[in-house]
Amino acid sequence: MSELLELHSIGLPESAAMLCLIFASGFFSSSETAIFYLSHDELRRFRIGKPRERVVAALLSDADRLLTAILFWNLLINLSFFSVSVVVTRRLGQAGYPTAAGLFGMTSLLAIILFGEVLPKSIAVAFRQSLAVLVSWPLALAVRLVDPLAPFFRRVTWIIRTMFWPKIAFEPHLEAEDLDRAIDATEMSAEIVRQERQVLHNILDLSEMTAEEVMRPRGSYGILPRPVNLDQLQGMTRSADYVLIQEENSDEVEAAVALASFATMPDQHLDAAAEEVVHVPWCANLAYILQLMRERFCNIAVIVNEYGDVIGIVTYEDIIDTFLDPQPSRAKRVLQREPVLEVAPGKYHVDGITTLRYLCMRLNIDYDPDSESLVTLSGMLQEEFEQIPQIDDECTWRGFRIKVIEVAKRGKLRAMVSREDEPDHQVSKLTN
Repeated sequence: MSELLELHSIGLPESAAMLCLIFASGFFSSSETAIFYLSHDELRRFRIGKPRERVVAALLSDADRLLTAILFWNLLINLSFFSVSVVVTRRLGQAGYPTAAGLFGMTSLLAIILFGEVLPKSIAVAFRQSLAVLVSWPLALAVRLVDPLAPFFRRVTWIIRTMFWPKIAFEPHLEAEDLDRAIDATEMSAEIVRQERQVLHNILDLSEMTAEEVMRPRGSYGILPRPVNLDQLQGMTRSADYVLIQEENSDEVEAAVALASFATMPDQHLDAAAEEVVHVPWCANLAYILQLMRERFCNIAVIVNEYGDVIGIVTYEDIIDTFLDPQPSRAKRVLQREPVLEVAPGKYHVDGITTLRYLCMRLNIDYDPDSESLVTLSGMLQEEFEQIPQIDDECTWRGFRIKVIEVAKRGKLRAMVSREDEPDHQVSKLTN
């Protein structure tokens, strides 16, 4: 009995400290797993959610800063735990209890592995959203405490890299054209079917497709000033799935609301559910826009022209559809129907909003974005005629005869496209 009391007195204070350190280690291990395991869609919802959810999204907006803080605290806690464990083990050995010392050391190692790493991470995977919200404020405080040490860590990292790996050089990037040729050269087999190869081509095309080719133009979405309520939505077109929110007394668009995401519409303060948007120029390529959206956890990019005016929007779903659809089409999404209809063999009715890239795909001719300075059929016809096209205006383009058959006041049009007997790869005006 006296030996048990002596053992108890030797390790009691340190054991209590070790239990606290195990809890702290489990906290940071579970926090890391829960937050970094969140999906892109979950983080988008967090950005417009409750205050704790917004803290989680803010922490992940600088993932390097967050991960550095978590690893710092976890390493500090684990080193402290093992230091205390060594002290207790040594004290037990010096007191004449070698067996107890060995068991204590082994138990300590298993405890920190099981209760400080494995179990917290397993729980965090299963309950990541709830746990991420629960740890948000303590974790934000822990990150703030490490911020003063961040410059020192960066300096040490630079010194170590310079000393041990002074000649590290970045690998040259493969050009999209090289990857495109590699895909074309791949033998068709059970591993890569036709549609899968087309998707790979579409992914590579993201680096050359501009926002102007994919964006939803003005008129396909709503723009309202703050505050926004349900009554203001009544006059909008039924096809408007998104509403851009302007700041009060300003034309600046700072947020957007995806109407399709609501099961029931709130009567007031619709803009409280608005999410942040990113602004990109009309000439930005889709690969850059997609990367920017994922970094900012945004779903909508607002497209501006050289004067800073909003001319359209690109959504995350639009970009995903662009490379997953074998025949992606902006006009198909906006019009909610096929924009190129074959009315007779070799004759097509084509809406003016149709991009020249999609038109070339449907006509089975090559599309060269470097030689095509314009994006849509309407733009090409307006440049050709130097005015808004009129009914019966005709021109030839890359071996096809284009005749305008419908025109609206604002320039929306439909044209008949048919193949000429002798292809002409230069645009030439026939009538005006």
